[in-house]
Amino acid sequence: EVQLVESGGGLVQAGGSLRLSCATSGFRFDDYAIGWFRQAPGKEREGVSCISGSDGTTYFTDSVRGRFTISSDNAKNTVYLQMNSLKPEDTAVYYCAASQTVAMWGCNPYGSTDSPYDYWGQGTQVTVSS
Repeated sequence: EVQLVESGGGLVQAGGSLRLSCATSGFRFDDYAIGWFRQAPGKEREGVSCISGSDGTTYFTDSVRGRFTISSDNAKNTVYLQMNSLKPEDTAVYYCAASQTVAMWGCNPYGSTDSPYDYWGQGTQVTVSS
């Protein structure tokens, strides 16, 4: 059974940091790309970042580039999203997702759209207060 479980969300003041984790199981981690998406109330889901399990290539949307980093621990089948200098506009539910197609096509730019992703986690809330 494929599982993606996000953790690490919470409430933080603007300028603070959080590290989200996406623990995966049930598939061959190296064959997949893991993407992070977020959805704020009343807004469409947005692709935030992506990392390919096969070659480690990454993608960041413009609004988080320079503030967020993504990394993976292949031994633990876990991907981390380190979020620094958080802003109130980063408030959203954050989801991780897995895609074998994105791993083949490349995170940049295919990792930013949700349609190629096969498996999704349940989400974790991130709230940034001003």
